[in-house]
Amino acid sequence: MKRQLSCIVCPKGCALEIDPDSLAVTGNACPRGEDYARQEAACPMRVLTTALRVRNRENAMVSVKTASPIPREKLTQAMAVLKALPVEAPIAPGQVLLEDLYGARVVATCGVL
Repeated sequence: MKRQLSCIVCPKGCALEIDPDSLAVTGNACPRGEDYARQEAACPMRVLTTALRVRNRENAMVSVKTASPIPREKLTQAMAVLKALPVEAPIAPGQVLLEDLYGARVVATCGVL
């Protein structure tokens, strides 16, 4: 059975259709859509964004994200790892807070003094 997807790679939002057996993709306006559909069918990946509590600052949070996508099936476990991560100020934008979370670095997206 063919799977319907909406491409999220560019603003066009092409309606894609992929055959899971042959990985044949239709509906894409560019090669990036085809790559996206195949990746989504084989192993869906997502960039994880969240906020972490800063331990040595009262009521302070720092926004973070993975520098590259991680497997979608690992998002719940990744959130548990991040919740337990001890984060302390000062934090600079772009600072690596965790070197390896399912193959991706976790970086701060803002600073905390």
